[in-house]
Amino acid sequence: MSKMTGMKCKVYIEDSATGKILAGQRNATLSRSAETIDATSKDTAGFWKESLAGFKEWSIDCDGAYIESDVAYGLLEKAFINSENVVVYIELPSGTKYRGETTITDFSLEFPYDDLVTYSISLQGSGALEVKAGA
Repeated sequence: MSKMTGMKCKVYIEDSATGKILAGQRNATLSRSAETIDATSKDTAGFWKESLAGFKEWSIDCDGAYIESDVAYGLLEKAFINSENVVVYIELPSGTKYRGETTITDFSLEFPYDDLVTYSISLQGSGALEVKAGA
């Protein structure tokens, strides 16, 4: 089992079925969760609750150094302004991809007095998250 560092995991924005790497990206978090359905009944063993998985959801949060000429950032800017969803994926060094359609829920730029201009983006999954194993 090989270990990897996060610096080799990159976020891409799809444009006409090709991925454009999000330049300047520093951190990314893929969050996945499921609602729980209480399945406890009078014949449940002991006093332990039982539960089942319900609806699932996923999201990606990322941030980085703002690069004004970045094509992928431009795609996000256009989609946000036009209230359109975007297809995003995170690719691991092995080629494994976590991919799906997203809604941009937060799209911030920070302009500090004495540091780099940075962005932060929150993308809420719209539908299923696809996981495709690498080669």
